[in-house]
Amino acid sequence: METRTGFRALLVGIILIIADSFWMMNASIFNAGYPTTVSLFYDVILILFVLTCANLLLTHPRPLPKGGLFKYFKKAALNRAELLMIYAMLSISSAICGLDMLQVLIPLISGAIYLATPENEWESLFFKYIPDWIAVKDKEALKAYALGESTWYTVEHLRSWLTPILIWAGFIFVLLFVMVCINSLLRRQWTEGEKLSYPIIQLPSELTKPGFLKNNLLWIGFAIAGGMDAINGLHFLYPVVPGIGGRLYDIGPLFTEKPWNAIGWTPVALFPYAVGMAFFIPLDLSFSCWFFYLFWKSELIFSSLLGLRNLPNFPYIDQQSSGAYLGLLVIALWSSRKYLGQIFTKVSALRNSASRNIKSDEKILSDADEPMKYRTAFMGVIVGMIILILFCRQAGMSIWVAVVFFLLYFALSTAITRMRAELGSPVHDLHFAGPDMILTTALNTRRFTPNDLTIMSFFHFFNRAYRSHPMPHQLEAFKLAERSDMNNKRLLWALLIAAGLGTLTSSWAYLDAAYRYGGKTGYAWRPFGNLERWLSNPSSADYPATTAILIGFLITTLLYSMRTRFFWWAFHPAGFAVSSSWSMNLFWSSILVSWLIKLIILKYGGVNLHRKVIPFFLGLILGEFVVGGFWTLRGALFHTETYKFLF
Repeated sequence: METRTGFRALLVGIILIIADSFWMMNASIFNAGYPTTVSLFYDVILILFVLTCANLLLTHPRPLPKGGLFKYFKKAALNRAELLMIYAMLSISSAICGLDMLQVLIPLISGAIYLATPENEWESLFFKYIPDWIAVKDKEALKAYALGESTWYTVEHLRSWLTPILIWAGFIFVLLFVMVCINSLLRRQWTEGEKLSYPIIQLPSELTKPGFLKNNLLWIGFAIAGGMDAINGLHFLYPVVPGIGGRLYDIGPLFTEKPWNAIGWTPVALFPYAVGMAFFIPLDLSFSCWFFYLFWKSELIFSSLLGLRNLPNFPYIDQQSSGAYLGLLVIALWSSRKYLGQIFTKVSALRNSASRNIKSDEKILSDADEPMKYRTAFMGVIVGMIILILFCRQAGMSIWVAVVFFLLYFALSTAITRMRAELGSPVHDLHFAGPDMILTTALNTRRFTPNDLTIMSFFHFFNRAYRSHPMPHQLEAFKLAERSDMNNKRLLWALLIAAGLGTLTSSWAYLDAAYRYGGKTGYAWRPFGNLERWLSNPSSADYPATTAILIGFLITTLLYSMRTRFFWWAFHPAGFAVSSSWSMNLFWSSILVSWLIKLIILKYGGVNLHRKVIPFFLGLILGEFVVGGFWTLRGALFHTETYKFLF
């Protein structure tokens, strides 16, 4: 039975998107926290927790007798489907205004001009390749943006920013529209066919269930994690108060002699929320995450031992990771090949008469309950890709480069989405290993025109890292819709509204804060520094790095092959891919602890004990997200740096 979700939930979602955008962007300006650097966004969880508590007050207003005002309070309460719709909308808007999208885009379209100096010669190198409509070129407006103590609300400033912001907002909307079309095509197979578990949404799904907040184990976990953050927050404000954990302890300096000192930065820390999140991923993946993290470190040591560290970027860990993610995509598509074939025949209307008589095929191919019709979704992908390619062509990029770039981008995006749905990896940043790096590594940079390289540099904002990638949140939203009997089509419209509104409100919030307190430009150094190098010193194809991409792909497929043939095989291909990420430096030790706890529970307590302790681990996540989120909110409201539990 379909649960009611109407205009009320949409309106609440819109209001909260605006408020959340100002929270996120002010927190970014003042370095008060970055909620979107892990798979589960703590700003959204904090808001959902507050809404759930408000719901309890409305449905159980203790001072009021039954009847009278009580019935009006009860009617005002949101149902579970409405709460989850709001959660989904906030997740999409937060992904857009996160650290790996708009918080990089605005410094990018301002920094290209502002950071140019006679010494770096950017103006003579590539200014002529930057169209006026994708960057801000008014130096007075940029100076006021970077230094602050001004206002965005002047005619000159608004005129300078309006066109680039609207152009990029449209670009981002089309980007997310293509993602949701791909998700619409794959949703049934991954959710109902393969029955993937979607571990990341365990907390929001349980939090919105009646009676969840009455569990004692939940509050024990909440008290441990939240108590640590409360004390550490006070320690940040008043150093006389002793802190409890919440720090990174680098063991790298303990290794002072060659080749061991090649291990580099190796932090050890214990984060309650990371222990909690890792508890919900399969044992073989959690084992593989910390095992392959140490494997990458051993590669560095052996490289030093063999004298190979003199090779630039050796052992090409980022490139191996890119190949691994592409391998995950091929594996996912191969396992879904029959379903995708049925989708193709459905879309192309080439099904033969025999297939029409097979009821099971009819059931599989029915798209009545999908977010959009398969044919509409397929055409959406095609039309969206055409719009993105035309955008690139208008900006000066070659068509073939644009086509390959976005094919690689959506391939990586789909691989990350699949990995999240199946395994719930707490991080997947894939730093500096996107299509721009793959193309310039695999091909001679002389193969690209200056326009190609310049526009690829502007695309750095959604390829710098994939931590806050919106595509997994779209698919997880559809899974939440299934669990709460929500209408997928209504949810689709809510997600599209969140995408459009989130882009505009985030830009507004960031520029409002930047002109008052000083905006960031530093995110422009890397992409335009690379562009300077590409144009000044064109390089040939990096064959060792390209080989590393191929090796990463082959290792992933080999791990998958072994895993499907031998039930005792403990190494998961996704663990190989995700363990090289920068964020794994922070979490590997927490994942190791969580893996060990879960292993002991399953070995000595079995599945029953495992189920009983689930609320405790959800409490660890909730406690740290609520109290840690409060400190971030405080920093945003009072315009000051504050304690950050999430680095």
